Amino acid sequence: MEETIPGTHAAQIAGQIPKQRGDSLLETAVRYAEERHWDVFPGTWLEAVDGVQRCSCGDPACAAPGAHPAREDWATLATGSATVARRMWQRQPTASILLPTGRTFDAICVPETAGFLALARMERLELTLGPVTLTPERRMQFFVLPGACAKLPDLLRKLGWAPGSLDLLALGEGAYVAAPPTRYGSRGAVQWACRPTPANRWLPDAEELISALAYACGRDR
Repeated sequence: MEETIPGTHAAQIAGQIPKQRGDSLLETAVRYAEERHWDVFPGTWLEAVDGVQRCSCGDPACAAPGAHPAREDWATLATGSATVARRMWQRQPTASILLPTGRTFDAICVPETAGFLALARMERLELTLGPVTLTPERRMQFFVLPGACAKLPDLLRKLGWAPGSLDLLALGEGAYVAAPPTRYGSRGAVQWACRPTPANRWLPDAEELISALAYACGRDR
């Protein structure tokens, strides 16, 4: 029998998203490196041009203004050293905070509506979650153990879904996510739907979450 998810449940979870702390980008980047041992690297930033927030890359049609790598060798710049991170953001305090995937974590990315549906289901199943971001592009990114990219096609096939049939993808080696409180132009800032805490330092495997995520994405089509 199909599971029914109350229409208000996702909205209730959305209302429970914690307010972001007022720390600077510099202090936040240092904390990610120091406390979570995540590699971090500074991306582009926003600049006011004729009263409009534009990306520092100079492209007026930038798809992710203020939230993408500033140079091609970004992967070699990413560091897990709090000291190096502090030095990087001291040079450009408004730079976005970007986290490379495929190192200490991969990220499974789904639409926001499916993400909230999945969170509601995971809550009922008492699944252990890692951190989860909510982006201004209305996407949710679930942090999981590295290797999700390689596993995802087979995991979806086992659940009866052809790879590519759902709006669900994994970000691994060679990709990155923008971390809170990075801003995307005028669209707002990245937030934590599930904030990093000592309790979720150990990340789940993609296999533990994929059923709920695929179910929610199927409902969201």
